[in-house]
Amino acid sequence: MEIMGDAVITHVYTIYLFFAIILFNLFSVTTIDSHIKLAKRLKFMTPIYHLCNAVVIYTGAIVAAYSTTLSIKVALMIPTSIFLMVLEIKRYKKMRVIKSNEVNLQLEFREFAKKIYIIEIFTLIIVFAISKVF
Repeated sequence: MEIMGDAVITHVYTIYLFFAIILFNLFSVTTIDSHIKLAKRLKFMTPIYHLCNAVVIYTGAIVAAYSTTLSIKVALMIPTSIFLMVLEIKRYKKMRVIKSNEVNLQLEFREFAKKIYIIEIFTLIIVFAISKVF
């Protein structure tokens, strides 16, 4: 049973780290004026984001497999993880095609990235609230 407790603790702390990474990315998008600096920072953070999401998924799978019942929480968290991964991939794909002289696209990307990160934050908060209810 101690192993199960460790998996749950790792899962929860990784979710907190994941939330912090999303907040850091939102902070970067809102405060960095240079698109090149922003693109470099987000390009650096993208693998960290996906690694953290993968750890959340993996530890969640361990906890779900141990419980042996498919609860509403697990059924909600699986598509949420995939949804967050897809959003980040869309953000990255939009960012990587913008050239340094395309100022309008850079401004559009900033607004798009802000929306993506705000959606991710609200998604995590809503899933957390729902998981506490059920």
